[in-house]
Amino acid sequence: QVQLVESGGGLVQPGGSLKLSCVASGDVFRSNGMGWYRQVPGKRRQGVARFLASGTPYYLDSVKGRFTLTSDNAKSMVSLQMDSLRSEDTAVYFCNKFSDGKDYWGQGIQVTVSS
Repeated sequence: QVQLVESGGGLVQPGGSLKLSCVASGDVFRSNGMGWYRQVPGKRRQGVARFLASGTPYYLDSVKGRFTLTSDNAKSMVSLQMDSLRSEDTAVYFCNKFSDGKDYWGQGIQVTVSS
């Protein structure tokens, strides 16, 4: 059973930075198909950044140039470096893995951007 454990969220001022990390277990680690979504109350979960099947990272337009997705195979970890944060980035962020036709989700971690 795939398990995803997130860490690194918190409160940051506008313009600041945070790094989210997701450690995967229960399966052979492959970063392809892994990424991050976010959700605010009353809205659908939104894809923020993910590794496509080709290994190329995909980014939501509003985070391009500010967020960077990386992987560390030795640690079975996918990370999201978030710079120049804005108030509209405030959300619960979820690590996601799509594998063998199934979606797996982490428990979610709060990111709040506020002065």
